[in-house]
Amino acid sequence: MNLWSEIKRKSHNIRARLEAFSDSSGKLRLSLQEVIEWLTLKDEELSEQLPVGGDVAAVQQQSEFHQAFVEDVRSRGPFIYSVLESAQAFLSQHPFTEEEETLADGKDVSPRRRIEDVSRSVWRQANAASDLWERLSARCVDRHRHMELTLERLSEAQGALGELGAALDQAEGVRDAWEPVGDLFIDSLQDHIDATKLFKEELTQVGEGMKHINDLAHQLAVSSAHLSMENACALEHLNSRWKLLQGSVEERLQQLQDAHRDFGPGSQHFLSSSVQIPWERAVSPNKVPYYINHQAQTTCWDHPKMTELYQALADLNNIKFSAYRTAMKLRRVQKALRLDLLTLGSVTDVFREQELQHGST
Repeated sequence: MNLWSEIKRKSHNIRARLEAFSDSSGKLRLSLQEVIEWLTLKDEELSEQLPVGGDVAAVQQQSEFHQAFVEDVRSRGPFIYSVLESAQAFLSQHPFTEEEETLADGKDVSPRRRIEDVSRSVWRQANAASDLWERLSARCVDRHRHMELTLERLSEAQGALGELGAALDQAEGVRDAWEPVGDLFIDSLQDHIDATKLFKEELTQVGEGMKHINDLAHQLAVSSAHLSMENACALEHLNSRWKLLQGSVEERLQQLQDAHRDFGPGSQHFLSSSVQIPWERAVSPNKVPYYINHQAQTTCWDHPKMTELYQALADLNNIKFSAYRTAMKLRRVQKALRLDLLTLGSVTDVFREQELQHGST
């Protein structure tokens, strides 16, 4: 009778401990499950937030929304830490083996085994909750940093857009004031070339600014923070204006240099009047003059007057006596060079002025 009573007492005690264990573990598991579901929901909400970017106002609004989200997460922190600490205390009181034993079919589960199974389940829930909490906290910090960096780059980009727009307005004003190259005085061509080169050097700062703002836009795109449609259109417009301005400067400089080469002090343009229509004097790339006959559509290296002189001299070859033949040819050359219009005294004076008297070297 005493043995039976002792067995009943022990069985009652075991049942009471199991009920108390089940009650405490059940509440803990419900709390852990609540934490897991809440953290999962917040993680999804964070993923659904709009991509960072646009303009300064949009990012500031996104930052305020994210700050409210972070405050909500932080306010839940004490409860989450409390549940995780309770789970840690529970597991320290009810340890379990890491390897889960498999039971044969039909074999009853012992109280110790049931306690270990519950402890193992609490351990899994606690690990899942802890991982979700660390992940959500890290993602909140990363998004906050991303917003700060994006806001800094966008503020810099929007400021640069305004500055570059003003700089391009000023440069385009200078370009629009240029006179056509054909209206410039020949003597001023070199001054205009120098002024255009100086203007090109001054545009270097604008070029550096354009490169910087394009780099900022690229950095924003790489970090998944794109410019708003308005800012993107403004940047594209600036790039188009910059390319047109560069092309205008290069074209202007080339036109001035070509005009200076063809009409400047070192050119042979003044000799273009040495021929009459239909002839035209031109200069080859190696600076050798040649002549174009537009009527016959032919070219030759000799001046048309020289060609005529050669023909006239050849026509005198039928004079029989060499003395007369030579005299006639000299007379023809004299008349072609207009030397017959000069007096001997004038020639002597010119020779004396140029120090070409008899005996000079």
